[in-house]
Amino acid sequence: MINQTSQLIAALKRCLKAKGISYRQLAQQLELSEASVKRIFARQNFTLSRLEQICRILDTNLYELAKMSALAKESLPRQLSMTQEQALVDDPNLLTYFYLLLNGWQAADINSRYQLDNLKGIRLLAALDRLKLIELQPHNKVRLLISRDIQWRPDGPVRRRYEQQVKMTFMADSFTAPEHWLRLETAELSGASISILQRRLNQLTEQFAELAELDLATAPTAKKGVGLMVAFRPWVFDMVLAPPVGD
Repeated sequence: MINQTSQLIAALKRCLKAKGISYRQLAQQLELSEASVKRIFARQNFTLSRLEQICRILDTNLYELAKMSALAKESLPRQLSMTQEQALVDDPNLLTYFYLLLNGWQAADINSRYQLDNLKGIRLLAALDRLKLIELQPHNKVRLLISRDIQWRPDGPVRRRYEQQVKMTFMADSFTAPEHWLRLETAELSGASISILQRRLNQLTEQFAELAELDLATAPTAKKGVGLMVAFRPWVFDMVLAPPVGD
């Protein structure tokens, strides 16, 4: 069995990876040699003050690091049952409430943001509890029973109901704001290059999930919802070869 120290260090490594901080960069901020930092991680001989120092560099704290470690240990399921998905689709308010809980919102924050009275909030929490998506605890505290990194079923109710709408709404934007980004590149690639790109895109989506996990400790008012759409497929821009109208 993996001990708690190993789990904590594994969580720390995920934080470094998500933030894009290498051992060399960490060593510079700690005013140590890269070899010393590697040795500390390999031997797992962190002092409490050293852990706190690294957490400050990562803009997190020991409490959040411990939570990440515990969540990894739980290995929560990433996919809902068809019944669970259908229940969320049948009640958009329930789906929204669940989505916000997945993103680290507290029940009180959700109720305030959406002007829900306490009774309505409790009913939604109770419904999620009955669906075994959360465990409702005293004082409306919530323990998730599903991974935050949900994989919606390809043939499931959620994607059937919302996928086309989400795609159209997402791509309808002009993508001209400073925080927006859209780019389309076309080229002819070998099978080996395609495999490399697929691995890197997978790493990007994993990093997106890791950053979202790191930001759970950040107050909802200091965050904004962000969508990441990654698409890659064989495609030929052959419209230029289409015959002229009337031919």
